[in-house]
Amino acid sequence: MAKKNDWKKREGVVFSTNPDFEYQKDNDSPFASLASSTQDFRVQLDKKSRGGKKVTLITGYKGNPLELQILAKELKSACGVGGSAKENEILIQGDFRDKVLELLHARGYKAKKAGG
Repeated sequence: MAKKNDWKKREGVVFSTNPDFEYQKDNDSPFASLASSTQDFRVQLDKKSRGGKKVTLITGYKGNPLELQILAKELKSACGVGGSAKENEILIQGDFRDKVLELLHARGYKAKKAGG
């Protein structure tokens, strides 16, 4: 069986005249994955610049943005609401501070309430 052509995955390689050329992928992620116990989250209620609507804001994430997206998806689905994850912050629509704290502690993260 012929080798599957993966030319779409080779960003930045245009052409090589070397018949022995083999494309090598960089398997090293530019972001190191940190252990959950080294993360220090702050969970707070925020309603500034949101038209009076409340959101649970989780800050203090350090690490791979892909893992942030995965964590945000787990939290949103556990709370049954929408939200977003960007710039090392997770937004959960509504006031779910206690539930988010409980979920983060269950996953082994250090987290505490911030603000009032």
